[in-house]
Amino acid sequence: MDWNKVREDRPAFAGLQGKTPEAAFGRLGTPCYILDKAALRRNGEILKGVQDRTGCRILLAQKAFSNYDLYPVLEPYLAGTEASGLYEAKLGREAMPGKEVHVFCGAYRADQMEEVCQVADHIVFNSPRQLKTYGPMAKKAGKSVGLRINPECSTQEGHAIYDPCAPGSRMGTTRAQWDAWMTPDLVELLDGIHFHTLCEQDADDLKKTLDAVEEKFGDVLPKMKWVNMGGGHHITRPGYHIPLLEECIRRAQKAWDVTVYLEPGEACALNAGYLATRVLDVVENGDVKIAILDTSAACHMPDVLEMPYRPPLYGAGEPGERAVTWRLGSGTCLSGDVAGDYSFDGDLEVGDMLLFGDMAIYTTCKNNTFNGMPLPDIDVLEEDGSVKVLKKFGYEDFKMRLGR
Repeated sequence: MDWNKVREDRPAFAGLQGKTPEAAFGRLGTPCYILDKAALRRNGEILKGVQDRTGCRILLAQKAFSNYDLYPVLEPYLAGTEASGLYEAKLGREAMPGKEVHVFCGAYRADQMEEVCQVADHIVFNSPRQLKTYGPMAKKAGKSVGLRINPECSTQEGHAIYDPCAPGSRMGTTRAQWDAWMTPDLVELLDGIHFHTLCEQDADDLKKTLDAVEEKFGDVLPKMKWVNMGGGHHITRPGYHIPLLEECIRRAQKAWDVTVYLEPGEACALNAGYLATRVLDVVENGDVKIAILDTSAACHMPDVLEMPYRPPLYGAGEPGERAVTWRLGSGTCLSGDVAGDYSFDGDLEVGDMLLFGDMAIYTTCKNNTFNGMPLPDIDVLEEDGSVKVLKKFGYEDFKMRLGR
């Protein structure tokens, strides 16, 4: 394929500044992640604008992006970090010193709770039982204590695995559970209410959720100091309805006299990274053209199979949109380890570099070494256009996870 004739102007590839992937990253070993500092900073500036205009506080949800070497880029624009357990809370405390550390966990372990109380500022519980068990300890340690609620208002379409409001969900306390469990002494422990119902969604779904929260918990909220509206807000995506988001924030502030927190992960690092890979082999099965890559969806971009998610690919379109359609697979033994079908202006050849976009989120923090697949290197695209190697992996990184 003649990549010199390809020009890509999608936001996911802005960091290339008109260069082809080979020209920008050809000297790097593949597979490799490339984290884009300038894109992270642009996201941070957008998030800071929301905070400056509304007075809300925005946190980095580390479950989506936890490359702490890049935290100094985001730190000036954020109030702190959000964690899903002890280890992320410790990372937030270490990597953004002086900033707020919030933690929510579906269930805390007794042997970790003392340390959680040492490193976190806000501790949010998932159930009244956990609040009753550990809330007094957190309160005694001087922490701000919260409870996650479930407003039972599903706004998901096609992402059931990410729907915290699905029937039978384990996430958050429903109003029926609240009424059955929340005695006055438990309510007295609370400083705030947390809800998280969105996934890659716009502000209209937040507004719908906020209506449900007010309907079911409107009598509780005026007693709180803060409300955390969770994550899933695609704030930095082009076209996101920021004015409506800010309207929702002001609505909560005015109605309940609370500090409003948001904890997006994707919005902090959206379109701020790449995954570079090369074609190892090309085969045909019937009329299907297949390129075998040195990367793996299952190992290196698991959301592609789990969500499912279709990442942007430089110089490629939907199947049939361009001249030749190729199926992009990996060298693992999993038959379904396929990144997807993409069309190109010409045939792929062994040695071609392909570049997936939007690879900063849910990749480095979720990858694995199934089949002994090597972990991709992690590189950084500096704001001056240079690239530096941040981390290289090898055999020992695979072996150390499995034994002594």
